[in-house]
Amino acid sequence: MTTPSRLPDPYGQGGGANLADILERVLDKGIVIAGDIKINLLDIELLTIKLRLIVASVDKAKEMGIDWWEDDPALSSRARHNELARENAELRERLAQLEPARPQREEAP
Repeated sequence: MTTPSRLPDPYGQGGGANLADILERVLDKGIVIAGDIKINLLDIELLTIKLRLIVASVDKAKEMGIDWWEDDPALSSRARHNELARENAELRERLAQLEPARPQREEAP
């Protein structure tokens, strides 16, 4: 009676790549997946969706010039702080324009 051995390696004998190796390669080099979906009715374009997906490490993305998450207040505490500081400065400026004659109080230490 023969028993089946393990399943054959999909990458060939001895040259197998595990998920960690594949993920490391993808993150190191990056991968782009692009696609467009168009819905037409009687030659009238009703909807177009453009999909672009980039999978890369943060370092590789920065190297490619992609760093949008650094300026998004929902994703970055530094961006959130900068947004609040900008909003605070704008409000102070508007307040100064509305109340120009009112002397400013000195704050206690």
